[in-house]
Amino acid sequence: MIKKTKKDETTMFKQSHSFLAAAAVVASLASPVFAQEGATGTSFVEEFDALNPAIWYVSDGWNNGTHQNCTWSKQQVKVDDGKLTLTFEQREAGERQFVCGEIQTKKRFGYGTYEVRMKTADGSGLNSAFFTYIGPTDKKDHDEIDFEVLGKNPAKVQLNQYVSAKGGNEKLVDVSGGANSEFNDYAFVWEKDRLRYYLNGQLVHEVTEPAKLPVNAQKIFVSLWGTDTLKDWMGAFSYSKPSTLQVDRIAFTAEGDACQWAGSVACILN
Repeated sequence: MIKKTKKDETTMFKQSHSFLAAAAVVASLASPVFAQEGATGTSFVEEFDALNPAIWYVSDGWNNGTHQNCTWSKQQVKVDDGKLTLTFEQREAGERQFVCGEIQTKKRFGYGTYEVRMKTADGSGLNSAFFTYIGPTDKKDHDEIDFEVLGKNPAKVQLNQYVSAKGGNEKLVDVSGGANSEFNDYAFVWEKDRLRYYLNGQLVHEVTEPAKLPVNAQKIFVSLWGTDTLKDWMGAFSYSKPSTLQVDRIAFTAEGDACQWAGSVACILN
């Protein structure tokens, strides 16, 4: 047996401490939080007793480009009786003859379960969307994960994701009874190695191909907007009266956190 001196023990402690510190750094580099720099959002459930200004920003006074025929307006965003209502209607604002509504989170969110309970709008040329997005305005590549119901065919919801501005991952899923006739629950579970989409608690699509999985932390959006130009996708625009998208609940459950209410997709994950 070799006897250790005090100096030997001190040296061994320093080496052990350095090894543990290095291991901690490696572990942090491999964690989803580090992989998604800027993901500061934490788990929440928004049931719209009011529009929480600590969470939400209301889009107002601009449009997203020539494809969009309406101007975002805070007047089209209302919270009443526990529901968020976004409205599309004819009223001149900015460069457009129509106005529409959108809210987005102020913070960015990473891996976890994203959920919405909503009833979508009627009308060809309209898009009711629940999605996450980050892009050049935030000095990041364009990453996005979508649920979109087109007013031309509310019997289906379109799933899609963009990775570094590359899309083309669309999948249409049937919505029994129609997305515009009653409230339905839409959710996606975003993990480092897979993305799962759910409709009313049932798994309807899974993505595992690395090239099709977004990596950047994103903001959460819900919006109702229209187009005159994207006819092949959204149908010919035709306006007769205001249309509304109603939202009963939006939630995010961070990866590893406990589910937040009975019926949440986060409660059934394996």
